[in-house]
Amino acid sequence: MQTSDAGAPMRVTAVTCVKNEGPFLLEWVAYNRLIGVTHFLFYTNDCSDGTDALLDAMGDYGVTRLPNPAEGRNYQMEALKHAARHPLVTGADWVWVADVDEFLNIHAGDHTLPALIEACGDPQAVSVTFQFFANDGIETYEDRPVIEQFTHTHNPDLWCAETAIEVKTLVRRDFPLHYYGAHRPFCRDRPRVAPPVWTDGSGRPVPPKFLKAANPRRMRKFPAAGARHHATLNHYALRSLDSYIVKNDRGDVNREGRAFGDTYWRERNDSAWEDQSILRHLPALHAALAKMKCGPLGALHEASVAAHRARRDALLTDPAFAKMHGQLKALPPYPPGEPELMTELGLA
Repeated sequence: MQTSDAGAPMRVTAVTCVKNEGPFLLEWVAYNRLIGVTHFLFYTNDCSDGTDALLDAMGDYGVTRLPNPAEGRNYQMEALKHAARHPLVTGADWVWVADVDEFLNIHAGDHTLPALIEACGDPQAVSVTFQFFANDGIETYEDRPVIEQFTHTHNPDLWCAETAIEVKTLVRRDFPLHYYGAHRPFCRDRPRVAPPVWTDGSGRPVPPKFLKAANPRRMRKFPAAGARHHATLNHYALRSLDSYIVKNDRGDVNREGRAFGDTYWRERNDSAWEDQSILRHLPALHAALAKMKCGPLGALHEASVAAHRARRDALLTDPAFAKMHGQLKALPPYPPGEPELMTELGLA
């Protein structure tokens, strides 16, 4: 295991914002502990499904929960500003800002964070490219690992019509930090100081425009081709159709007023490619989850699962949500524009 400067085991703190994610918390914490995360700083927003109680009971697993300090509408950025001063972040060797539907899939070495960092040459930051995982035609929510259920995705180098795909970033404590963003840190403006050593998920230097955030279109993404040799960020934004309906009801945990709908679904429901590489963690994940559910966490988890299903049932009695459910279920598993192009080319 890689160690900190003092020779102690490497401290990695994951920072995230959640609202009504109770059924998915045990898996995310267990998985991240398997790859080397040691501490978790959760910010919660007005949860009603038992998320707060479950997180408060997970202290033995390195979890700290705080209410989101946001006074405005940009929940995530205000939480990240608060997190930057928290001891779990200032005392960490590395900080990982990610969401609960994002799983860092490390291909290097023993598939842990120290292996990824070593493979990338021990830089000050590593930005790992998203891979969006499709719904796979799964309608009903099941209480089993998300990474086990959803294995189909888009062509790794192309998402919809985009060759540049978003990233999330692992940040070392000596990074010249100005502030944390949701997708990447931003550097202090120091004209005569060398820029930080910053790589993609293949250990290559990130593009200069991304590093400098010089172009708004390149602030949180860069070309995906060849960028995932050592790691991929598996993003399960849709999950089951049941869970997607509940997600729409909840809204965006990170920004007030943002809804998820037809376009969001179609853009992420491209099932043309299959990637089962993350399943290498499944035996250890199942064992970890079984251990976690043996104690009081098991009952709290079950209560969140029941609340999730009850909310789904209630929403499906609402004509608007019932209509959305039917429309999404009927959509083809292709991104916007692809069915039209197939028709135009005579391939449909």
